[in-house]
Amino acid sequence: MKLVRGAWKLLVGIKDGLVLIAMLLFFGVLFAGLSSRPNAGGIKDGALLLDLAGVIVEQPADPEFNFGGDSGPREIRLRDLVRVIDAAKDDKRVKAIVLDLDSFAGGYPAAVSEVAAALGRVRSSGKPVLAYATGYTDSGYRLAANASEIWMNPMGGTLFTGPGGSQLYYKGLIDKLGVNVHVYRVGKFKSFVEPYTRTDQSPEARAASEALYGSLLTDWKDAVGKARPKAQSAQFLATPGALVAATKGDIAAANMKAGLIDKLGDRAAFTARVIEIAGKKTGKGAPTFATIRYDDYVKANPLSKTGDAIGVITVAGDIVDGKAGAGTAGGATISKLVLDGLAKKTLKALVVRVDSPGGSALASETIRQAVLEAKAQKLPVVISMGSVAASGGYWVATAGDVIFAEPNTITGSIGIFGIIPTFEKSLSKLGITADGVKSSPLSGQPDVFAGTNAEVDSILQSGIEHGYAQFLSRVASARKMSVEKVDSIAQGRVWDGGTARQIGLVDRFGTLQDAIDEAARRAKLDPKKVHAEYLEKKPGWFAKFAGDFSRKDEEEEADQAGDAFARIARDRRAVFAQALGDMQRLVRGGSVQARCLECGGLAPAAPGRDDVRLMDIVLARLGL
Repeated sequence: MKLVRGAWKLLVGIKDGLVLIAMLLFFGVLFAGLSSRPNAGGIKDGALLLDLAGVIVEQPADPEFNFGGDSGPREIRLRDLVRVIDAAKDDKRVKAIVLDLDSFAGGYPAAVSEVAAALGRVRSSGKPVLAYATGYTDSGYRLAANASEIWMNPMGGTLFTGPGGSQLYYKGLIDKLGVNVHVYRVGKFKSFVEPYTRTDQSPEARAASEALYGSLLTDWKDAVGKARPKAQSAQFLATPGALVAATKGDIAAANMKAGLIDKLGDRAAFTARVIEIAGKKTGKGAPTFATIRYDDYVKANPLSKTGDAIGVITVAGDIVDGKAGAGTAGGATISKLVLDGLAKKTLKALVVRVDSPGGSALASETIRQAVLEAKAQKLPVVISMGSVAASGGYWVATAGDVIFAEPNTITGSIGIFGIIPTFEKSLSKLGITADGVKSSPLSGQPDVFAGTNAEVDSILQSGIEHGYAQFLSRVASARKMSVEKVDSIAQGRVWDGGTARQIGLVDRFGTLQDAIDEAARRAKLDPKKVHAEYLEKKPGWFAKFAGDFSRKDEEEEADQAGDAFARIARDRRAVFAQALGDMQRLVRGGSVQARCLECGGLAPAAPGRDDVRLMDIVLARLGL
């Protein structure tokens, strides 16, 4: 009888497997039919709609199915966005560009600035650019300032906050839980460990943050002032209360009076205005303008494949050991992509695009060694810093011949640290103790149950100091400075790109395209006769299908943008998810880290998927 039951279970399993395979094949064929790339003739006259419901990133994370859960904001690839804006400038079919910024979650200052510059080029060409939102954030207005017309809902309002804000510190909670956090660090500005060891910001970290945030704020004010010289943006940033009080609390009226907004109107009025420029969409339903969808236009304007190949490897997100998907810089993954690309012998140069706050020092060195293999093959290596290239990100950058950055790139943070939590006090509160036989000073060390001893503390601190010395040596060699000079500008301090250029950590200002052009010149090629070959894993049909499936949910959520209070609630939820993730990462421990704390405060709170799932579990347990 057992044999019959076993055979039956086997047959049921085979049947379920065949059904699953059949479903995957069906959806694959369906997806292929629905997502075939439109040819250039498939784009009809209309307005290019840039519905930026999400965050601008260098490299979006791999898509995954989202069955009703919160997977975080949509991620919009920076290079795609800039490419289609530039293509639209000279495309006669594109009658205007429409910016829908109601659910725009922002991005790092350098990324937002690059998109703003592209929009400015369109406006300068004479083509209309129209922006709409219920209310604009700092990043949203940085884009909208380059529009020909800025519209806002009369029930909304725009307020500017500037960079900065509160950072969570967990020392009090850690003490209450009895967790003993052992920190091994070098650098008086290496503030990443402070949330676990202090209840407030250290004077050194505060001074560095004030300098960094002040520089970025000046850059924002200058850029917005240049794009909208008559707008009182600086006054609205400095004294918003007085300006709003002058209109008896009507923020929208205050915005209009200050020249921040051109026209107040609901979506129907805005749509009518776009119809005047781009024409009306034919068909049933409410009147709307002839629309060119963003995804269709991206597909209709693919990356060039003509000419010699300049390899571009992207180091984006946290740098971690081993393998990782897109949006996270896995040391083994990126190293393999570089070495595989070099093995083809078709690349004429290599550009390393760094957009990372750092992470594992070991993984950073793994990536660096792979990049050095390009040098061993006599290929020019150019570093292009994106929004952030700090700590481990800068470690990778030391492999380049020349470093490009933006004035508001966040870089530096040259320093490393390690954290090991132990729980002897926590266990003691529960009446649990630890004991055992140790045959050497390192037996059982580091002991998470009984705590570390002086021997292992000394060894680990020495290892961190040695790692810091290696970091200084690599920077000194790459930047042609003395180790002492590097140490004076290192110590874990974060710099803006403008200051970094002045002190020798960066060579030139420029975009990724500028770096690709420089790589071509160093390879003795005409920059106009090369193309960028991105060394990255191409998504399969299943990944594309999952991405489209998830995007439908994101679009539905975007339709529920809400007012300023709704946005604040979403932002606080994201901060809570990140806080839970921080605590989880502390408990898990990890390798020696070269990571930047200040970098996270300059982009919208964007917790990882694991952080969001953890938050959902915690809230469910609390009945919320």
